[in-house]
Amino acid sequence: MIQRLLPFLTLIVLFIALSFASPYFLTYTNLSSVVRQTAVINTMALGMTMIIIAGGIDLSVGAILAFSGLVGTMAMEAGLPIPYGVAVGLVAGLFWGTVNGLLATRLNIAPFIVTLGTLGIVRGITLIISNGLPVHKIPQQFSFLGEGNLLGVPFVLWMLVSCALLTHLILEHTRMGRYAFAIGSNPEAAFYTGIPVAFHTTAVYAYSGLLCGLAGMIEASRLMTGQPTAGQGYELQVIAAVVIGGGSLRGGEGSVIGTLIGAFIMGLLSNGSDLLGISPYLQQAIIGAVIILAVAVDELRKRKLG
Repeated sequence: MIQRLLPFLTLIVLFIALSFASPYFLTYTNLSSVVRQTAVINTMALGMTMIIIAGGIDLSVGAILAFSGLVGTMAMEAGLPIPYGVAVGLVAGLFWGTVNGLLATRLNIAPFIVTLGTLGIVRGITLIISNGLPVHKIPQQFSFLGEGNLLGVPFVLWMLVSCALLTHLILEHTRMGRYAFAIGSNPEAAFYTGIPVAFHTTAVYAYSGLLCGLAGMIEASRLMTGQPTAGQGYELQVIAAVVIGGGSLRGGEGSVIGTLIGAFIMGLLSNGSDLLGISPYLQQAIIGAVIILAVAVDELRKRKLG
C-alpha cells in the first residue's frame, strides 16, 4: 500500500519543498508554465501507459511527435483551416502508431527493436520532407491550443484531463483495457483464452500514436513552429513518467493517475531546477537515476511477493 502511495507522497513533498525553496514557485505564472510544459509529456505518457501495461514499449514517441507537428503545420501553411491541420497531425500519429503495432505483431519482432527502428525511420522522413527547416507560416490563432486559457485555466489542462478520463475509461471499462492487462501479465495465457492478442496490441500502439499526434500539435502551438527536430529525448521522459507512477516494464501494471503524478513529479523537478539555477544536464542524469530507482523498487516488491 505504501509503495502505491509513494509517487503521490513524493509529489506533495516536492511541491512543499519548492514552495519554500523559491518565492517564484507558487505564482500563477509559474504554475501555469509547469502545466503547459508538462502537458506534452503527460499526453504522450497516457498512451505509453497502455503500451507498458500490455507488455510493450515505444521508443519512437518523440519522432512521431515531431512528424505529426511538422505535417500538421505544413497543412496549415498550405492553406488548410486550423482544425483540419490539427486533424492531419492526429492522423499522422495514428498512422505511425498503427505501423509500430503491426510490425511488432505481424513480424513477431520485439517492440524495443521495432520502435528503435521506426524512431530512425520517422525522424529521417521528417527531416527529408522539411529539408531540416522548421515551418513558420502558421495562423496566429493556432497558439490558443498550447498557450490559451479557458475559464482562467490553461486550455491544455482541459485537454489533458479529457485525455486522462478517456484513457482511464478505456483501461477500466472496455474490452481493450481489460485485454491490455491480460496481455501484459501473460501473453501466452491471453492467446490461449481466446483474446485476439495481435489486434488489441496493435490497437494499443495506434491509440498511443494518436496521443503523440495530439502532443505534437500542442508542442507546435506552444512554439508556433513545426520543428522537425522536436521531441528528441522525450521517450526517456515519457517512459520515466509511467515507471515513476507505478507502471511495470514487465507489463500488466500501471494506471492513469499514477502516470499523471509521475509526469508532474518530473515537471516539478525540471521547473524547480530552473528556478534554483541547477544545470539542465544534471536534470537528465536525475531522470535516468530515477528510472533505475523506480524499476529497482518494483523488482524488490515483486521478489517479496514472489
